[in-house]
Amino acid sequence: MSTLTAILIDDEISNLKGLEQKLGKLFPSIAIKNTFQQPEEAIKVLQKKQPDLVFLDIEMPRINGFDLLAQLEIVDFQVIFITAYSEYAIEAFKQNAVDYVLKPIDDEELVTAVNKALHIIKTKSELESSHKLVNLLTSTISSNKIIVPTQKGMSFIPQEEVLHLEGYEGYTKIHLIDGKTIMSSYNLGKFEKLLNATFFKCHKSHVVNLEKVRHFENEGYLVLEDNQRVPISRANKKAFLEQFS
Repeated sequence: MSTLTAILIDDEISNLKGLEQKLGKLFPSIAIKNTFQQPEEAIKVLQKKQPDLVFLDIEMPRINGFDLLAQLEIVDFQVIFITAYSEYAIEAFKQNAVDYVLKPIDDEELVTAVNKALHIIKTKSELESSHKLVNLLTSTISSNKIIVPTQKGMSFIPQEEVLHLEGYEGYTKIHLIDGKTIMSSYNLGKFEKLLNATFFKCHKSHVVNLEKVRHFENEGYLVLEDNQRVPISRANKKAFLEQFS
């Protein structure tokens, strides 16, 4: 990963200098691009180019930390709130902060918060790289295969070996004809774009391979060749039956 960048925002110069010194000592690999006492000036910069990480004071005159974030159309950075008041904690997390650190800043608390942010940034970067690679491979490998990133690498699965795909909580479980399943961090919608015309979305959480369907049950299920019963919604029954008319 390239050098990470940070911006520090606090209306008190002594707090800015103290935090800058601590970060320089504890995290020398983080490049501090700007420090701001005026939140209005910080907003102007953040609207043009955003760093990886922002350390943001909550209590500031005219514009507090929460209002500052609300004025940005895009927040594509991790936020660590710096505050003297612990009662702001709940609101801080509602604002999708990675963490908050109480003043006066304790080194151990700062290290914990920054390491949490760095882990999120690293994971996000790896995921974006994985997405780019999958898109590249999808455009060059036979459309008869779906590409599934796994912990060990990538699986290239012929679509005819897929019974059905099941989505839940943002993940997708891929059921194969040999009885195995593969779990992917991609959501079901991502896979829908990669599947050929033999697949049918029978339910908001299920896509089946029509060639593997053996029975249609009136009470609202499709039975696959391995005897799995997959729900089919009322709205999709007609469209399903039309596939065979």
